[in-house]
Amino acid sequence: MQNFKRSLAYGFAIFIFISQFSFGQTSKGAIQKSLEKRTKEYEQIAKSIWEWAEVGYQEEKSAGLLKQTLSEEGFSIESGVAEIPTAFVAEYGSGKPIIGILAEYDALPGISQDVVTERKAIIDGGAGHACGHHLFGTASMAAAIAVKDYLKATGQKGTVRLYGTPAEEGGSGKVYMVRAGLFDDVDVALHWHASDRNAASPSTSMANRSAKFRFHGYSAHAAGAPEKGRSSLDAVEAMNHMVNLMREHIPDGSRIHYVITRGGNAPNVVPDYAEVFYYVRDFNVDILENIWGRVIKAAEGAALGTDTRLEYEIIHGNRPVLANEVTQKIMYDNLVAIGGVNYSRKENDFAKKIYGTLRSPGLDIVSSKVVQPYKFSKGKGSTDVGDVSWMVPTAGLRTATWVPGTSAHTWQAVAVGGMGIGMKGMMNAAKTIAGTAVDLYNNPEAVKNAKKELIERRGPKFNYYSLLGEREPPLDYRK
Repeated sequence: MQNFKRSLAYGFAIFIFISQFSFGQTSKGAIQKSLEKRTKEYEQIAKSIWEWAEVGYQEEKSAGLLKQTLSEEGFSIESGVAEIPTAFVAEYGSGKPIIGILAEYDALPGISQDVVTERKAIIDGGAGHACGHHLFGTASMAAAIAVKDYLKATGQKGTVRLYGTPAEEGGSGKVYMVRAGLFDDVDVALHWHASDRNAASPSTSMANRSAKFRFHGYSAHAAGAPEKGRSSLDAVEAMNHMVNLMREHIPDGSRIHYVITRGGNAPNVVPDYAEVFYYVRDFNVDILENIWGRVIKAAEGAALGTDTRLEYEIIHGNRPVLANEVTQKIMYDNLVAIGGVNYSRKENDFAKKIYGTLRSPGLDIVSSKVVQPYKFSKGKGSTDVGDVSWMVPTAGLRTATWVPGTSAHTWQAVAVGGMGIGMKGMMNAAKTIAGTAVDLYNNPEAVKNAKKELIERRGPKFNYYSLLGEREPPLDYRK
């Protein structure tokens, strides 16, 4: 009799759980509660990835933890996709629509930082999650699991896919995945990013391409036999000078930046090898291509003028993000329903101290509590999400994982990303993405209209090609 009562109670609990998912808004409420119950678990996963701080194409532990968690949740896992060991696709469900959720998890080199309010590296020269990708990957995974629970409980037709996308920071991991056809059957792609504010407006980014220009000369004693040498460093400097002169004659919105990665070993030795690493950006791919061609000519001219030999290697290339307002408005409504981030007293004290270290913060610290108005924006950065967005209707959001006014790629972003403030923004992102997916599963007309908008925005002459060409993934670019 006791066993019967226990079974009856268990069956009633399951009935209540399933019934929560039976009606639109209640479904999302149940998803939010399920995410809240697992907050501590997801915080620990994010903290582990934060501590490992693995750079692009070397995220073995980070990708492994995400895959293990998804596998335990019943997802099928395909590892090493697009010839990238740390890229993967995790899938649950069947049939259409197929909703893809993007996950990143690579760190940035040279910006290790402890969870303190002053500059303090954990490892001198070590890597750190200064762009919040430990939060990005974990929240996307959490959202995918919540969507899986929804599909399972309701019997809703559809598939959820979590794309493990490595090396966003200069490695263009997603571009290789797009090029490999991994998004060809996806109906909508959802993503998010760590930020200093809560926003889900349509936006674009800059297209970019990068390359390492390598010059080979002849070494000689710089004082004893300089006439016998041909300086590769002279070639780098000549190239840089010509490109800097070129800046006067490019569009105002274009960007060119470089860093000399190899310049020689001793002043008294004419360097026979030097390297400079260039980025070129513009919102328009055609303008980017034009500027890129001129940079190549500057490099060739530098080699000719210094009697050195040039070779260059394309490292990465991303298209600008193509906005999709059909899906973006759905995501915005979900973010508004979730709201912003509220700090505890301890977090507020930490945030105020971080805020005091910022140069020209711009936003007031209370901006973390609000959702920014819906309006189109043009971001000055670049992301490989851009290539996905030209193939699949794509919507994204940002949540306040950092103290308002904090820039990405700073020690302040690393510090806050390793504690409660970052984790709260992470969970808000997970809830928003999961809620958006539920709305799309229940609104086939929106999915249809999103595809229609994509085709219209691309234009009738669109033909996809990757800006990084046919090169293989640069798996050693951070080594």
